[in-house]
Amino acid sequence: MDEESQKIVEFMKDIEVKMGQVEGIPFPESTCEIWDQIHNFQAREDDILIATYPKAGTTWVQEIMDLILLEGDVEKSMRAPSFVKVPFIEINPKPRKSGVDNANAMESPRFLKTHLPIQLLPPSFWDKNVRVVYVARNAKDCMVSYFYFHQMNKGLPDPGTWDEYFSKFLAGDVPWGSWFDHVIGWWKAKEKHQILYIFYEDLIEDPIREYRKLLKFLRKHLSDEVLEKIRHHTSFQAMKENPMTNYSVVPAVVLDQSISPFMRKGEVGDWKNHFLVAQNIVFDEEYKKRIEGSGLSFRTQL
Repeated sequence: MDEESQKIVEFMKDIEVKMGQVEGIPFPESTCEIWDQIHNFQAREDDILIATYPKAGTTWVQEIMDLILLEGDVEKSMRAPSFVKVPFIEINPKPRKSGVDNANAMESPRFLKTHLPIQLLPPSFWDKNVRVVYVARNAKDCMVSYFYFHQMNKGLPDPGTWDEYFSKFLAGDVPWGSWFDHVIGWWKAKEKHQILYIFYEDLIEDPIREYRKLLKFLRKHLSDEVLEKIRHHTSFQAMKENPMTNYSVVPAVVLDQSISPFMRKGEVGDWKNHFLVAQNIVFDEEYKKRIEGSGLSFRTQL
């Protein structure tokens, strides 16, 4: 174990996970502690940002975008773990450096990541007219994936039972807040800003078609052969086996993959293995109430 991992292990032994709030949205207390730094973060005009609700396929699309920006150079894409290549702005993973510090230390052009709801994004991103790729995933599969992630991520509070978590998620009482507010907020903003809004389910259904949208948005031109290479390298199996994307380099005291692997299933419709009939009825009623009239449409099966 290297020195930094040893420090993390020592630190995590005594940690008690606490949550705080920023404008009513729940966040880990460590994020709340540096909120001024996050809010005042200085974006640059050539930054590219990936924004998602947690567990919406962030790492997957990050790797696709990184390869597009590198014009398919797989060797270069293996230069560092995904969480090092793409600083996560609002994370403050003590005793390591914060996402803000890592991003500030990076040379341009930077590729950055956030889970922030639209209203909390640092204003400089809009001032600099930064290009943002937003990835949305249907709430049912998001909920299931987030439940397992809560269990294995020791930096997040224990999710409790599936029944308890179901109610919390539906109420938006989970880190980074309400799925409904998040996807709708970013959807509405896409008319005013440089935002490409893509869907997880579309990417599963036809990766190459969605890559072409990303290419156009990122102003890149790649051959069909290179796109096929990217598709192969970012397949679920390839990423599950890739130490730069599967988070295996993170100590088990932080992410305990014996509880649940970071790369768990990556499919559409796993919610059917978890939702009770009554839960599905409750969920569908809430979904209809919240999404109706927004112009948004999600698929929960393919």
